[in-house]
Amino acid sequence: MAKMHSRARGRSGSSKPLEKRAPSWQTMSKKELEMLIVKLAKEGNTSARIGLMLRDSYGIPDARIILERRIGEVLAEKELSPELPDDMLSLMRRAVQIKKHLQINRKDEPAHRGLQLTESKIKRLVKYYKRTKRLPVSWKYDPEQVLHQ
Repeated sequence: MAKMHSRARGRSGSSKPLEKRAPSWQTMSKKELEMLIVKLAKEGNTSARIGLMLRDSYGIPDARIILERRIGEVLAEKELSPELPDDMLSLMRRAVQIKKHLQINRKDEPAHRGLQLTESKIKRLVKYYKRTKRLPVSWKYDPEQVLHQ
């Protein structure tokens, strides 16, 4: 959602290699990688954080090539996936930080606008996750409740 609320053209980033084979230096088997992902998840890491740790610490550029499925699917299979999706949690954390800032700086209008945009992104994600059955239909985003968590 980089260019949804701005005139920016999005974020540039590196692209994945075209080759869909594991690199030659890769020695970890599918079973070992799965056990490592479960261990990292039990330590409280999100699937995105696990992917970064695998890349930076263990030299695994793309776990999906080895596992033939996503890290989130492995966590869901082992019943370790979080209750709320990672992207929505990060947006909710951002909303909480902006609200705390606004309690101290009440006249900060750009921060108020940022809070509105962040909450609209959260509501849009909630609609999507309800439609794809990732969240229960009865789940509701309450901005006041998020602040007290």
